[in-house]
This record gives sequence, C-alpha cells and structure tokens, in this order.
Amino acid sequence: MDVGDWLRALGLERYEATFRENGVSVDLLPSLTPEDLKDLGITAVGHRRRLLEAIAVLGSGAAPVPMSPAVQRDRSSESTAERRQLTLMFCDLVGSTALSARLDPEDMRGH
Repeated sequence: MDVGDWLRALGLERYEATFRENGVSVDLLPSLTPEDLKDLGITAVGHRRRLLEAIAVLGSGAAPVPMSPAVQRDRSSESTAERRQLTLMFCDLVGSTALSARLDPEDMRGH
C-alpha cells in the first residue's frame, strides 16, 4: 500500500507531499501520535481524528474506514448518476400545524 493512495482514500490527499517530505511511510503510520500529526502541520482537528482512526484500523487489520459522505460527493464526478422517477404525496390536515407546535413529534404521529 502507498501512503498517497491511503490518504486519497481518506479524502486527505492534500497531506501527501507533507508525509513524503517527512519520510512517513506505511510502516511508520501505526506509530504516529496526535503530536506527530501536529508536528506535520495537520492543524484541523477533524483531519487529525480521521487520520488517527484510519491508523488504528491499519493496526487492527480491520476493514478500512469508509469515506465520509462529503468526500464521496466530491468524488461523485468519477461515477455515473442514475435518474429515477419519484412520486410524492403531501396531505395537510386542517389544524395540523397548530397541533404539531404543541405536541412532541412522536405524540403527533399517534394523533
């Protein structure tokens, strides 16, 4: 496995050059600490968490962490979309708006 491929799979390819410049190879990934990531200049907490979770998965031999929906949307240009017909029915009952303001959503569902 290549560090660049791993970072791209996580949607964090912006750090590929940083990892290469600092000699971080696949065999070193499991030993990286939160402080190491800060030293590498990874300041975004979310990016550090994503990296640490993915590193933990590497060490455990479990299945890789899936990409977040946002990353999947960013990469959706690589896939083809399919249009489907959707039918939607909306019913408005007299007084339902006022009733929904007073009741909990679960209680509203029962009325």
